[in-house]
Amino acid sequence: MKNKVLRKLFLGFVQIHILYHAKNEPIYGVWMMKELDEHGYSISPGSLYPMLNRMEKEGLLWREEKNVDGKIIKFYSTTELGEEVLHEAATKAAHLFHEIKEELSNDSI
Repeated sequence: MKNKVLRKLFLGFVQIHILYHAKNEPIYGVWMMKELDEHGYSISPGSLYPMLNRMEKEGLLWREEKNVDGKIIKFYSTTELGEEVLHEAATKAAHLFHEIKEELSNDSI
């Protein structure tokens, strides 16, 4: 049960990571999986690619296909809406983490 709840929670964090990186430069699936893995998020292609497609359909990302060494690669960048959502999520996350950190500090006294 704990793992299921954490996975659901972490999927939201993954979407924030995607928006953040896609804002800075276009991203593609394999690179994003490696980047997420470096942050401790193990995500399969079967989870990541549907998430990218869903985020595109929701208007958070836009996709550009490029021919790279004879292969068509889908690159994703944030839309204006995606940047707005990222900003709001970052603001709310910062506030929450501040409260959690404060609470943990008070518990250790």
